[in-house]
Amino acid sequence: MSPADDDTTVRAAGCVLWRPAPSTASPDPTASPGPTASPGLELCLVHRPKYDDWSHPKGKLKPGEAPLAGALREVAEETGYAAEPGAELPTVRYLANGRPKEVRYWAATAGTGAFTPSDEVDRILWLPPEAARTRLTQPRDRALVDALLATCLPGAPGET
Repeated sequence: MSPADDDTTVRAAGCVLWRPAPSTASPDPTASPGPTASPGLELCLVHRPKYDDWSHPKGKLKPGEAPLAGALREVAEETGYAAEPGAELPTVRYLANGRPKEVRYWAATAGTGAFTPSDEVDRILWLPPEAARTRLTQPRDRALVDALLATCLPGAPGET
């Protein structure tokens, strides 16, 4: 039986939220310098104070909620931005508090919106891909950056 067939699996969904970079010069002082640091896009990372970590926006699905609908809801709740979904990215599976967890992800372009801090997410950052990869707390989240770049820029480094 796969984790997806097990009714004890926590089901969640999220997005690797991105937008075109506003310019070739990054306003973030922690971002990697140089024109090869960003292929012209920025990724949105969320900081969760409960875990003191940086991740992609994601969350548990509500009963009966379709994964894509849940992913878009979570992006809106955590970042304040509407999202236009793109390609589905790899599903991530891991143990969380001793239970299997399965998170389905989509690439999503950021639309209109504005961030408002909350107890769940107190900060967001828009970073070039290399800086985002460095800032992400979990290695499993870094692989999603590579998957996004391979989807947005076929043949890009990191394509697996």
